Amino acid sequence: MTELATAGIPVTVTCRVLKLSRQPYYRWLADPVTTSEVVEAYRANALFDAHRDDPEFGHRLLADEARDAGEAMSDRTAWRIASSNGWFSAFGKPKRGKHRRPGPPVHDDLCAVVDEHGRTRHVFAADAPNELWLTDITEHKTAEGKLYLCAIKDAYSGRIVGYSIDSRMKSRLAVQALENAVAMRRDVAGCVVHSDRGSQFRSRKFRRALTRHRMVGSMGRVGSSGDNAAMESFFALLQKNVLDRRSWTTRDQLRIAIVTWIVRTYHRRRRQARLGRLTPIEFETIMNTTVALAA
Repeated sequence: MTELATAGIPVTVTCRVLKLSRQPYYRWLADPVTTSEVVEAYRANALFDAHRDDPEFGHRLLADEARDAGEAMSDRTAWRIASSNGWFSAFGKPKRGKHRRPGPPVHDDLCAVVDEHGRTRHVFAADAPNELWLTDITEHKTAEGKLYLCAIKDAYSGRIVGYSIDSRMKSRLAVQALENAVAMRRDVAGCVVHSDRGSQFRSRKFRRALTRHRMVGSMGRVGSSGDNAAMESFFALLQKNVLDRRSWTTRDQLRIAIVTWIVRTYHRRRRQARLGRLTPIEFETIMNTTVALAA
């Protein structure tokens, strides 16, 4: 309408043709967007970003994420904005069974091979460090609530090169584990990171972290047997040796027990047949020394 007025067409004529009243138009022209509308737009953007990263979150968790991003609001306000835009938790959507389908994969399955019989199987093997990493998330309950562990294992030696422990299973749990692994290994460009189709590994934050470190994502498929079996075997050992050994009163107790078992027992005392009855630390030390002497 402003452009028409500049071209010489009276506002009165334009309003009459468009069947608009002049007074509301002039009010909007004086204050086109109210302050409350701007605030609500920023809040909606923060909620949308949180929902896109973690589709399982309900409005309370979305509000927590928005507040962490600097957009303060009450849980009720978050519910109103999320409801009006249709941003519902993936667990809360109507007519969804308990055995819901996982989300779509965001990477190819680079660990899958087809044998001579036409069957698809997975090969979790590497000829050098930082060629293939495997990652997954497990949980265990305490009297204070659940504790979540995201671990990353190097397929070459079986060593846990990075992990993250938190009371909430959000995308940053996986991102922090990856960042810790990169900080430990440093030269990781081209490394394949294989996971299942959990939302944490499909999140935008995790994919950005892979791109930032020039790593390659790999993701299992639905109905693919053993799509992350090597990582699940590590969690089975952890379950038997730590998690199910006793009841845990606090998250800190369980956290200390997990870290102690990984660093002291799994890395330095638990010998593996595929490593020639060596521990992961011994195997890496010997192989690194051999490579250095050969060079």
